Formats: sequence, C-alpha cells, structure tokens
Amino acid sequence: MEQARIDPASQPLAGALLSGGPAPGSGPELAAFGQFVGDWVLRWSGRDSTGTHTVTMDGTLSVGWILGGTAVQDVWAVPLLGQRPAGGLAGFHGTTVRFYDPGIGAWRSTWIDPPNARVRRFVGRIVGADIELVSDEEEPLLRWRFSQITGDSFVWTGEIRPGRDADWSLQQEVRASRGEPRG
Repeated sequence: MEQARIDPASQPLAGALLSGGPAPGSGPELAAFGQFVGDWVLRWSGRDSTGTHTVTMDGTLSVGWILGGTAVQDVWAVPLLGQRPAGGLAGFHGTTVRFYDPGIGAWRSTWIDPPNARVRRFVGRIVGADIELVSDEEEPLLRWRFSQITGDSFVWTGEIRPGRDADWSLQQEVRASRGEPRG
C-alpha cells in the first residue's frame, strides 16, 4: 500500500514534533545520533524465514530532530513502501525515538514496529568508533550497532542472544548511504 507524503507545514502535530536542529546550548552528546539527521537509502540483508538463504531488500531511513531539538527520531521502512518483503519475511516499518539521559550517561531509545507488534527499549553508548544499543529487559536480548560511520554512509547490524549465557549471533545487516528515499 503506497503512503502519501504529508506536508509538515500543514500539520499541527508535525509542527509540534519536528525541530530544525539540536536544542540551543545542548551538549556534544546529541551529536552521536544527530549525525544521522537526513535521508538514507538502505540495503538490508538477513536470513529468509527458513534461516537457510540470505535475502536482501531495499529500504529507506529518514532521521530528524524532534521535541525542541532534545531528541532524535527515525523512520525505517524495509522493504520500500509498496513492495512485498522477500524470502517469506515480514519486513518492518517502524520508528525509534532517542534522547540522551545524563543521569545514566547514555541514550535511551525505544523502537516501535506496529506492523509486527514490536516494542523494544534500548540503552545506547559510544563504544570505540561505534554506537552500540542493547535491549536486555526481555529475551531474546538484542544488540544493535552503528559502525563504519562516515558523513555519507554507515553499517547497522542487529544481533540476537537467546539468553544471558548464550553467544551473540548476527541476525541482520543494513548498509546505508545518504540519498533521497524512494517509496
């Protein structure tokens, strides 16, 4: 189903939500996710529903400042809106809201994926040159990582851990490059 784009200037909710940049006087911590503000094209890869074949799908990511520049929100769509998922997979179309919490010295992040009825909370920190987000409140545990970050690209990986004593295993990878979203 094709979704119509809405002009943010004509929508009161968009005007109340969207911000033109980080909050005045905000600290350098906001740059961790602020560097992703803009539009991205995605190439997702992971295993098909049987777990035996690698599947790839194209998608989009739009990232922006929200709530007076105190938080960053993104919208992910894989596959492209209006296209069917590959390999018997459901795909995903969701949003993440992230803000820096100085009380814990880390980012709080919540992922919401309505088509798949998923909600997960993460805590994100800088780890070397990467940004790592961990969701350990329920099983399976999830670890998401932004790595190989440049001004025009990054790699996002999603790992899963079925229990605290188990090893992490790669579930999915996204290669992102700046560009106008399609679909």
